[in-house]
Amino acid sequence: MGDFHQHGSITTLHGLYEILDRGEYLRTLERRLESYSESLNMALLLPCLYRDVKAAQALKGICSQIARVRYLRQVVVALGGAESPTQLREAMEVFSEVETPRTKLRIVWVQGPRIQQILREMQSLEIYTGVPGKGQSVWLALGYLLASQESDLIALHDCDILTYDRVFLGRLLEPIADPNSDFEFCKGYYARVSTSERTFKGRVTRLFVVPLVDALAELFRDQGRGELEKFFLYHKSFKYPLAGEVSILARVARGINIACDWGLEVSTLSEVYHRVAPRKIAQIDLAPNYEHNQQELSAHDPESGLRKMVVDIGKFFLGYIRSHGVPLSDSFLDMLGHLYYERALVFIKRYSDDARVNSLNYDRHKEEIMARHFQDFLWEAAERCRREPGIALVPSWNRVLYSFPKAYERIFRAVEEDNLEARKTLRIKGKNPTREDGERSIRAGERSGKWQGR
Repeated sequence: MGDFHQHGSITTLHGLYEILDRGEYLRTLERRLESYSESLNMALLLPCLYRDVKAAQALKGICSQIARVRYLRQVVVALGGAESPTQLREAMEVFSEVETPRTKLRIVWVQGPRIQQILREMQSLEIYTGVPGKGQSVWLALGYLLASQESDLIALHDCDILTYDRVFLGRLLEPIADPNSDFEFCKGYYARVSTSERTFKGRVTRLFVVPLVDALAELFRDQGRGELEKFFLYHKSFKYPLAGEVSILARVARGINIACDWGLEVSTLSEVYHRVAPRKIAQIDLAPNYEHNQQELSAHDPESGLRKMVVDIGKFFLGYIRSHGVPLSDSFLDMLGHLYYERALVFIKRYSDDARVNSLNYDRHKEEIMARHFQDFLWEAAERCRREPGIALVPSWNRVLYSFPKAYERIFRAVEEDNLEARKTLRIKGKNPTREDGERSIRAGERSGKWQGR
């Protein structure tokens, strides 16, 4: 249950609706969104791994909820980890439920030969395309959405949410969809509590990002580095900075550079910081609770689990600091590591007290050990950061088009042809596009010049 408190430089939109009748609230919310959709095209971007398609536990519930909304113009799935046309068809069959006469479904087959050929062409032009992962998949799907030019507002959320419903989606979109709000970017947040284990989740957020950002803001305040202090106070304003749920105006999304690793969420917040006025940024409480599949620590494997997540996030923040004139000397890193752990212990005490008064289980000793691991991973992040030339972000689509003017046309055609072929052996409800439909769309784009000069 939310409160009224406003903290930091951005607007917080609380979950006060929870005191109301949920059914009545949902009906009112969707009526508003349907009225907004008469003049504003809304799209949903879903990064999804093929393993999520096979597991299907969360995904089927998500699709059944999306299928019932009447305000989306497009649903675009960024499908990673699918190695064959058969696997693409399996994904198409699962997601086909969301397609209606009003809502168009497209799947961006990231590992497909057409998309991979486009990536190779970009690489031959020395355009950095990142590495396979969620960030690259989101970037490619965003390229298709921008190429289609059928959406003014784009929402993004993951496909492994076990507590998903239509209120979640509607609240993610409304702050920007409402013409009276003036917001251009919105970040979701929520509680993370396991109902089966009766304990807190979200370990990397609670035990790493929150105390690290707090430590960095304090450190740069004491050093008189006002701009860096302001940057980290901005990050400190977000209640759940690693949440995968955002909504953003398409015209803003065109200029966003994207991280391909676990730094995706914090790098996106940083890109928005430099491109959007604080008064046009919001965060919204999406749900009373949020459950999804979680990662293992993987302390002995640097390329998986929470270790990789913490290292990637740490690399981004340390790379940002270095790019703003702060040398990553041993003395600075030693001071930061100790300050981080000191702040982590303060937060762990608070989490322990919070859990106790809510009758939740909390292993304070285990959490302190986890924070000690994270302190070691922070040093590992620093070592990697010092060996690398800079922050590796995939360039915005605005930037890509300068070097590869036909990028929109190529990615649009690739996705349309992949989807056409996948549908040939499936019975998909709604209007199935034909090759002639795709060719007409491409020819219309060429005539109108919609892919030029973007």
